[in-house]
Amino acid sequence: MCSKLKGWLCGTGPQDSIFRSEKMSLGQMFLQPEAAYETIAQLGEMGCVQFRDMNEGVTATQRKFVNEVRRCDELERKIRYATSELAKDGLKVVDLIEDFPPAPRPKEIIELESLLEKTETEIIELSTNNVRLQTNFLELTEMIQVLERTDSFFSDQESHNFDVNKRGTHRDPEQCDGRLGFVAGVIRRERMYGFERMLWRISRGNVLVRSCDMEEPVKDPKTGEMVCKSIFVVFFQGDQLQGRIRKVCTGFHATMYPCPSSHQERMDMIKSVRVRLDDLTVIISQTEDHRSCVLKAIKKQLPNWTVMVKKMKAIYHTLNLFNVDLGSKCMIGECWVPQRDLEEVETVLSEASLALGSTVPTIFNILETKKEPPTYFRTNKFTYGFQVLIDAYGVAEYREVNPGLYTCITFPFLFAVMFGDMGHGFLVFLLGLWMVLDEKRLIKKRAGEIWRILFGGRYIIMLMGMFAVYTGFMYNDCFSKSFNVFGTHWAIQYNRTTVLTNPSLQLNPTTDQRGTYPMGIDPIWQSATNKIIFLNTYKMKLSIIFGVLHMIFGVCLSVENFVYKKKYSYIFLQFIPQVVFLLMLFGYMVFMMFYKWVQYSPSAKNIADSPGCAPSVLIMFIDMILMKTEVPAAGCMPTMFPAQRQLETILFLVGIICIPWLLLGVPIWTIIKRKYMSDKFEYTGDTIMETIEISGKEVIITEVEPHKQAPGGQEEEEEEEPMGEIWIHQAIHTVEYILSTISHTASYLRLWALSLAHAELSEVLWTMVLSKALQMSGWIGCIAVFLIFAVWVFFTIAIMVMMEGLSAFLHTLRLHWVEFMSKFYSGSGYEFQPLSFKAMLSEEDDA
Repeated sequence: MCSKLKGWLCGTGPQDSIFRSEKMSLGQMFLQPEAAYETIAQLGEMGCVQFRDMNEGVTATQRKFVNEVRRCDELERKIRYATSELAKDGLKVVDLIEDFPPAPRPKEIIELESLLEKTETEIIELSTNNVRLQTNFLELTEMIQVLERTDSFFSDQESHNFDVNKRGTHRDPEQCDGRLGFVAGVIRRERMYGFERMLWRISRGNVLVRSCDMEEPVKDPKTGEMVCKSIFVVFFQGDQLQGRIRKVCTGFHATMYPCPSSHQERMDMIKSVRVRLDDLTVIISQTEDHRSCVLKAIKKQLPNWTVMVKKMKAIYHTLNLFNVDLGSKCMIGECWVPQRDLEEVETVLSEASLALGSTVPTIFNILETKKEPPTYFRTNKFTYGFQVLIDAYGVAEYREVNPGLYTCITFPFLFAVMFGDMGHGFLVFLLGLWMVLDEKRLIKKRAGEIWRILFGGRYIIMLMGMFAVYTGFMYNDCFSKSFNVFGTHWAIQYNRTTVLTNPSLQLNPTTDQRGTYPMGIDPIWQSATNKIIFLNTYKMKLSIIFGVLHMIFGVCLSVENFVYKKKYSYIFLQFIPQVVFLLMLFGYMVFMMFYKWVQYSPSAKNIADSPGCAPSVLIMFIDMILMKTEVPAAGCMPTMFPAQRQLETILFLVGIICIPWLLLGVPIWTIIKRKYMSDKFEYTGDTIMETIEISGKEVIITEVEPHKQAPGGQEEEEEEEPMGEIWIHQAIHTVEYILSTISHTASYLRLWALSLAHAELSEVLWTMVLSKALQMSGWIGCIAVFLIFAVWVFFTIAIMVMMEGLSAFLHTLRLHWVEFMSKFYSGSGYEFQPLSFKAMLSEEDDA
């Protein structure tokens, strides 16, 4: 236990990965081509190795495993086709969330390809047959409707004008005896108008078109869309005109059907078509049952196939990052590995070689490098959400202090300061607690991006609710009402006559106060007319105190970065002037707030120590900056304590001195250090000669080999930053810090503003909505209570919990990103993205 505690305090224990990122090592692998696939597959299951691209100048089409990647793309295409066919039949493929199958072995890939090929062929045949049968069914259905609906177009008086031996579209073009012919068919409803106009133009008005709409839309077998169609009959005279009409029908994609002119023949044809329809319906039913059975069998295997193909594709993409020697006998790759996982990686590599019976083991070396490693924080379910908030601002540099550790407490606390209400906080807590307790079921739910973000921050929501309940207890505020927990410590001097003449309650601490409320705010303030004045001052001062403490803590965290990077001079040249400037001005202002609370009391016998003589801390702070003195009221002291003006002058001058200290310290120290190094070392050719001066003579003591470049040009000597850029950078940093100290302190006033607005909105909802129902009497009041209570609950959840909660969340996020993290956090690193099958599949499922 003691060793663990020592490790945590020293930053070397298991929890070091949340305070600082994991220590990373650059490894080099030499894999045999036969064992490469299995090795990468096992490393992908581990999910702790990030491979570097060794072929940056090579295009994707020139890499070794490009054909294998194309095979995977083809398999994915077949899986997508099968998924779309399942969707047409209303079958949804359920994505796997856990128990993922392993990546297929090279021997199993061929079997998987043949299985998917067979599946695709079978689905295509079933789809083709289904489309053909549905097309025939549609044609027979349309033919029946054409025969039935065209019967009304003919009459006994017109029957003698039609040749009974000529059946509509099947008329013999060689015969022409002057009798009328006709063409019957079906066309899309939206094309009917253009169809009629075209027939009128080609015939010069010598055709008669009769049409009517089909009662119900029909389903297109190829596209599956519901289409509205119309039935038409075109009467004409002459075979030449018949040919033109048939071409127009073909051009407008109209379907023409044979239709006898005799009523009896039409009835006989309808009967024969109905018999064919009945037979076709039986065949379609059997075909659909067979198709459904086949698709259901595929549905069970499709998730496993999808996972296997995705893993296989990721493996080949990773193998394309390796460098292959000229003889193709060895594959060389580099990867970033957390030092904590090095032993496991070495074990996996050796086991993969032994499993394949390879005589040559896999070689794994650790390289010395000056490259910037990736940043990796090992998080759990609780810390994951807070770390996501930090990474949204910027990924930390390698081994930089991680604000996510402290955000676990400061974030919900600052949120609760703005959202302090026991009732509203309890509702937020219940939401977070529900998602935490039922996370095993809810993690399988796929409800979009908003739900994924909300569920990922379930612990943040639960903590925000807990802290809001605590601050609501301190504010003594629950749905705008107060609890009399410890009993009021005020003695009201009103009598019956005074209450009738002046019903307002004005609390006077000089005459009415009887001691101090033990914890929180006395409930009597809920009924006081001067409540807003008291709460306004109280919450405004608290926001400044919390803000200054939060910023001082952020500045102090920069020392951790300086110590780790061994920039000890920055502690004196940058940290000390920053924290001194902050303390001399705003730290002193916080001190004056506490001193004012202690110094001035209603029970003070001296009039100078009474609340009426208490000066404004803000006015005193402004006078301190402007070095001026205000004239006090009669009987009051000009200052809070003796020698206050002298102390303020000293503090102000020390704060002013910190500005050139911060501006000039780092550049001057850099000039001195470089001058010292140039005097100590002389660069001559390919050597560095250390020299000392003895009795005015220069003597060479040692020769030191300079840093040599690693093979392949991997290592590069860091170039010295020009002094001009150092001056500019430090000037920008100084101006930004001095100005931001003032603006950031004022920015924390949002804690006061949002807290006051939240309390006032809650009181408006109570007084303007719910209290109206409670004041009604009789049976109307009973009904009104239920109705108005529902309205009050709706507005409470919609406005006070959701909208106000989101507003407080965003303001808290800004206070951490800008006011807190800017004091020590750069966020210019890049994220550790290992080959992890679990993470890859989870991200694709969420997308």
